[in-house]
Amino acid sequence: MTRARALVAAALTALPAPGLAECRLALAIGMDVSSSVDAFEDALQRQGLAHALLADPVQEAFFDGPPVALAVFEWSGRYNQRLIVDWTLVDTPDALAAMSTRIAGSRRGTDDYPTALGHALAFGAMLLQEAPVCWQAKIDISGDGPNNEGYPAGSAYRAFPFDGVTVNGLAIVAEDGSGTLAHYRTEVIRGPDAFVEVARGFEDFQAAMERKLERELAAQVIGAQE
Repeated sequence: MTRARALVAAALTALPAPGLAECRLALAIGMDVSSSVDAFEDALQRQGLAHALLADPVQEAFFDGPPVALAVFEWSGRYNQRLIVDWTLVDTPDALAAMSTRIAGSRRGTDDYPTALGHALAFGAMLLQEAPVCWQAKIDISGDGPNNEGYPAGSAYRAFPFDGVTVNGLAIVAEDGSGTLAHYRTEVIRGPDAFVEVARGFEDFQAAMERKLERELAAQVIGAQE
């Protein structure tokens, strides 16, 4: 092999795998449908997420770089997690609009089980195993209370595949919701630059989700350019 050919071969070997250039973030969003969430509050979550995806700053962040892969699930008790939208590569505004429509039209699968946060995180970790190959992987968990059934978040992190996964939280807190916020900050979030966004009640869910998505997606764009 000539020196020129050797240099070309070395350069090709150093290139990232094709899949890594096609998706910058795999993001799994989990919404709380435990018994503490009534039908009106559940609707505020679903409609809030659907509208947040179409907010101008969020759309700009989605399409300011390689595509994002998105999946959405609901969770409550230890055996009660359900996929709402399976992995979708959001590579066009039409794809994002279609996902928003599916979320807005979805209906909760259950309404009478406790809050098994550890099991929800485990479900998210296994869901990420089925995601497209992306630069980074994140789980977003929204909820209005701390874990009260099954194993805690720490046990999920030890037992399931969370290497390279960042977990962010959206804590839905009322006037007396300091315990929820503290639980998310100390027990739930995990990984580099993990954070908790706060919704002051379910009526604030859409605005909080917009802030969270814009922050996460913008961070991915910056990381992709470095």
